[in-house]
Amino acid sequence: MFSDKVRIFSGSSNQLLAERICAELGCTLGRIKISRFKSGEVYVHYEESVRNCDVFLVQSFSHPINEHFVELLVMIDAAKRASARTINIMIPYYGYARQERKSAPREPISAKMVADVLTTVGADRIITLDLHAPAIQGFFNIPVDHLTALDLISDYLKSKNIRNPVVVSPDAGRASTAEKLANYLHAPFAIMIKKRPKHNESVITHVIGDVEGQTPIIIEDLIDTGSTIINVVESLKERGAEDAIVCATHPLFSNPAIEKLGHPNIREVIVTDSIFQPDLSEDRFRVISVAPMLAEATRIIIQGGSISTLFKNAGV
Repeated sequence: MFSDKVRIFSGSSNQLLAERICAELGCTLGRIKISRFKSGEVYVHYEESVRNCDVFLVQSFSHPINEHFVELLVMIDAAKRASARTINIMIPYYGYARQERKSAPREPISAKMVADVLTTVGADRIITLDLHAPAIQGFFNIPVDHLTALDLISDYLKSKNIRNPVVVSPDAGRASTAEKLANYLHAPFAIMIKKRPKHNESVITHVIGDVEGQTPIIIEDLIDTGSTIINVVESLKERGAEDAIVCATHPLFSNPAIEKLGHPNIREVIVTDSIFQPDLSEDRFRVISVAPMLAEATRIIIQGGSISTLFKNAGV
């Protein structure tokens, strides 16, 4: 291990990823007790000293998101009161990110609220992955290391030698990411125009770009219920496209997403392990681990250097 003053602990959301990060760093995952009172209140106890240590807490905001959020807050508070030198929060999936602005009167900006709470409780740094809206970095007054899985996904896609690929952005918000991926794959890209009548529902209204006879590579930051992806796949099929390959960093997979992704016009679903999903045993799912990247980010933070060295292929 690069320092005996570094401690890595995991919340209950994704302990497997935390163990993989530690394996990459050659260290042992820290010992911590997390339990609940009968009333549901969270209890945390660090079972080893963190005094004057650089503490890294790994916790994704996966289901049940509110439980995992409060658990992380209690972990931060416990580390601060135990005299940790720095408290670095590794949030592979940053929840509430879809509420990053007001689109109607009397709505919250929950992504900002989460940032304020994390900072107030005692976080010194945030390490996260493929935010739904990159501008969320500006909601923090502490350092934010915003990583991306695009390099990992693009390397995997390039190794498959896909015939006649076209990179598809499901909406205008992902157009920049789709363009970067298309440039790396030397492929054209297309953009879907959609509207949302309500949460977790979308209607495709237009497709900009030629997809007929092409193999669509759909790139998203997250898949929740899968409804949007299915709409995109079916719209592309109606316009003469081949079966699609779906890529997303964060597999939220709220029910019945996994069932929906068994759609006959989806060839493969590529995701990362930013969110723990124990049931992805079907051949159509490919899970790429982000542990090596998060481990290297941890090493850079402790030893010094530039996080940008982690971005090799995708032009980030």
